[in-house]
Amino acid sequence: MIELKKEGVDRYRFDLKTHEGHVLLKSVEFPNKKVATNTIKELGGLDNTIERKTNYDGKFLFNLKNHVGELIGHSQLYNSEAGMENAIKNTKKVLGLL
Repeated sequence: MIELKKEGVDRYRFDLKTHEGHVLLKSVEFPNKKVATNTIKELGGLDNTIERKTNYDGKFLFNLKNHVGELIGHSQLYNSEAGMENAIKNTKKVLGLL
């Protein structure tokens, strides 16, 4: 499930959620609704890249990037690598990639 949100004057972002409503990924802000909705339409494409990361506290997170390497969104922090991998799997399910 994808929830589009207005963030101030003509700025938009979206949350990618599980069917239960848990947020898997928060997008970056987009300059207008058209750019945000076009990005959402392209989310199911195989050109998107998931980048796994660890922060300075040893917590795990992932970023979603488009086909040219631009950041689309990022996950929350996870205490374990297994938790992050489970969230990535759920993200792929919501996007129709699994």
